[in-house]
Parts: sequence; structure tokens; C-alpha cells
Amino acid sequence: MKQQATKKRLLMLLVATMAMVFALGLTACGGGGSSSSSASGGGDAPSGDVITLISSDSTSPGSAGNKWQLAFKDKLEAVSGGTMVVDYHGNGELGGDADTQTQLQANDIQIDVTQPATLVSFVPGFAVFDAHMVFATSSPEANDVVLNGDNPFTQGLQASAEENNMHILGWLQNGTFRQVTSNKEIRTLDDFKGFQIRTMENNNHMAFWKALGADPTPLAWAEVYISLQNGTVEGQENATDTSVGNSLQEVQKYCCLTNHVLYSNVMVVSKGCWDSLTDEQKGFLEEACKQATAEIAPTLGQLDQDSRKVMTDAGMEIIEFGDDFFNAVQDNADVQKLNESIDEQSGGLLTLLKEEIEKANK
Repeated sequence: MKQQATKKRLLMLLVATMAMVFALGLTACGGGGSSSSSASGGGDAPSGDVITLISSDSTSPGSAGNKWQLAFKDKLEAVSGGTMVVDYHGNGELGGDADTQTQLQANDIQIDVTQPATLVSFVPGFAVFDAHMVFATSSPEANDVVLNGDNPFTQGLQASAEENNMHILGWLQNGTFRQVTSNKEIRTLDDFKGFQIRTMENNNHMAFWKALGADPTPLAWAEVYISLQNGTVEGQENATDTSVGNSLQEVQKYCCLTNHVLYSNVMVVSKGCWDSLTDEQKGFLEEACKQATAEIAPTLGQLDQDSRKVMTDAGMEIIEFGDDFFNAVQDNADVQKLNESIDEQSGGLLTLLKEEIEKANK
């Protein structure tokens, strides 16, 4: 583990050095470049310069977030005619989610793709996505209208992001969900009692599992495989492609289709970078994100099915739940109290989200 940590630090140093060297020849959206050509500092970036955007994520190769980033990179360079390029570093090359989001706020990284739960400690409005079962009966098409449309919910969430030096560029989803994988057989709500589940370090997520009687333990993603293997925890929750992308089918027996949180990825831009761009350049970013989303979103359903097949081929059992299970979760008094707290944390965004979901599904 110590050797791996040393290698990661050396890689991050190498990436930073390469970015500085690259900046000598290309305009960077963050610092770097000469004062006459740099896009930093809040002014409009000269449209004739080539702008390089450092992009990061912690997603595994082949996952939805990784595919979205690669498609965005290609689309941006195409729609901008090569005047905007992406220097992409995936799979946690530039650090974990907290590391890259801190760098994003400082405009050391310009673009990050992540799942919304990781952003709550940086942008309070993202707590709205910690509410469980909100999207359970909503169609993928309605979800897209809500998340990528211009409405009171997205306006409020964007305001929360920009107050914290981030700008939301777009969302990727297609009606698939985060699911539980486990070495404990879970078929009823009572089976969650005492269940040792790895979670992200997110108080609302931990509170949800505690409400079901489980024992949540926050662990860094890099520690999950070995922790499942040695029994430190019994299970974890994630999208199926994320789970198989990290070979968890080797150390888990069951995949429980709890559908508790919509599986979505969000693309965020450093506000310092965003404010430095011309309207034309902002348009390139928005169009590239829109095209990349249109390309990758339709594949998510098949990706989910393919990932489940990898699990069953490895010997895992898929466990499904009926309406009684989902109703019992939503009727749980502690879950309802948690959602009331989440609405307060997010400045009323959960109320707006529910209203927009209801309108979009009519």
C-alpha cells in the first residue's frame, strides 16, 4: 500500500509538471500562459488562442463517467475547430473526489465529472440528491427534462454551485440506479439490520442506512475491494458498472436491486474558468456536453445489463424487490425525517425537485 501511495504521488507530480510545460505552448483556462494570452483573471479569453482544459474524474475505465469524459473530449475539440482541447486524467490520477474538487474550485483543474453525493461538502445544494427513492418511479426522459432543462430547480442548483466556485455543465443518466452488493443475503427490509455496508463519507447517505438498521462505514474507494475480501465490511452500494469495473464480483455474492439513488454523473466546470471564457467558447462547452450526453446516455441501460451479466457469470445472485419493499422504505419514519432535513440543507431544492419530477412525468 505504501509503495502504491508513493507511485500515485509521483504520478500526480508528473502530471502537474507536464501540465505546466504544456501551458507554455497553449493557453490554459487556469493559470499559466502569458498575461496577453491567458484566459484566467475573469476577462474574456482571446478567441484565436488554443485553450487547454485539464479534466479529471475518479471513475474506472469503461464506466459511464469515463465514457462520457472521452466523448466530451472528442466533441469539444470538434465543435471548437481545435481551439479548445482537453487534457483528460481519469481513474483518480489527480487524486480522489475531494482532492479534485478542491483543485477545481481553485481553477487548477477546469472540469470534473463525479456523482452528486461527492459534492455535498463543497456545494450544499447537491444534498438534494441524497434523498432516496425520489426518482424511483420517474422515466429516464422525464429525468433528463428535469436535470438538463431550464427550470426553478436547475436554476436554484446552479446558483448554489456558482456560490461555491463551480458551474454545472450537464448531467448524464438513463434511469438506472445505484444498487447494493453484499456477502449477506438480503431479501427483506429486516435483513438490513446490522448489515456492515461501505458508504461514501456523506452524512446523509450514512443516515439513510442507519435508518434501515444497517451499520454504515465510510471507506475510500481504493480500500473497498480488500475490505470486502477480508470481511471488514459485508457490502457496498454503487452502480453496477462501477462495481464490475473494480472487479467486486470476485468478492461479493449478491447484487440487491434496491434502486435507492438514481445513478447520475454531473459535469462541473471551475467558475474561474467559466467566467474567463467568451460566450462563443461557453457555447462550445455546452454543445460538446450535449452531444456527448446524447451519445452515451442511450448506452447506460445496456451497460447496466451487461454489468449484471458479468456478476452472474462470476456466480453472484441478483435479488429483486417488490413494491412492498420500496413502500416500506419510503414509509420509514427516520427516512422521512432525513428527507425533511435534506430539503432544509439544500435550501428547499428537494421540494422544487419533486415538483419538477411530477410535472415532467405528466
